[in-house]
Amino acid sequence: MGVLPTLNFRRRINLLVWSRRMMWLLPVLALSTRRASLVVVAVVFSLFLAGALKAWEGSLRRRFIREAEFPRFLVGKLLAAFPQLQRRDTDLVLRGLRQFFMAHLRSGRKFVAMPSKLVDEAWHEYILHTQGYQRWCAAAFGGMLHHTPAEVLGRDARRNDGLRRTWYWACKEESIDPRKPTRLPLLFALDGKFDVKGGFKYTPDCNAIDRAAGSDAYCGTSFSDSDSGSGDAGGFGGSESSSSSDGGSSGGDGGSDGSGSGCGGGCGGGD
Repeated sequence: MGVLPTLNFRRRINLLVWSRRMMWLLPVLALSTRRASLVVVAVVFSLFLAGALKAWEGSLRRRFIREAEFPRFLVGKLLAAFPQLQRRDTDLVLRGLRQFFMAHLRSGRKFVAMPSKLVDEAWHEYILHTQGYQRWCAAAFGGMLHHTPAEVLGRDARRNDGLRRTWYWACKEESIDPRKPTRLPLLFALDGKFDVKGGFKYTPDCNAIDRAAGSDAYCGTSFSDSDSGSGDAGGFGGSESSSSSDGGSSGGDGGSDGSGSGCGGGCGGGD
């Protein structure tokens, strides 16, 4: 086993970040030779190697989000805040938090909105332990992800785009068509599954809701509906423009923590 695989995630990510930055020393050194051909070769080589290191860095950050342990105190905080939860249920909530963090990373660190009151509680409790949360964000994203309250589609275009972005990437994590969902991704199913007071309950398709019966459920298909409020419905908050770089979740390292299939069917009903 080589040296690099024995390093933990944070050290490996930091090593890649600094290695990518150091690549630009090659063209600088080449300039000192005053040979144009050598400078061109150095620039091309640096661009190629920097791109490869960036892709490797991104893969490691995704693995970190999927596999790195959360602090154990989050389990106790969740059980205290939501008495209806069993200890095993907290695993689903924390997987929902991983799904939210993944949406932020895979969207290119664009703004993402939180769709679950239950997962929002775990996120908020983690943020209160500032040093640990800052270290997590540095390894996962390379910078801080600041807290915003859980919400649903409304009149604020930026928040709508953030929520659509979360929906898009949460669906991608579980190989769900975000435009024609047949089930809910875990992150959008948890409040309904555990009957969270004041939580946001979703159903995959608006056609399944009997509005006349006074249902309080929100629709997954609304995220691609331009009439559901302001914001970029057509592009899911801009997510589709960046989907080609890390589109499907099933390939590569896409399902290493099991979130792609572990709860999608069981939680998909949102009730």
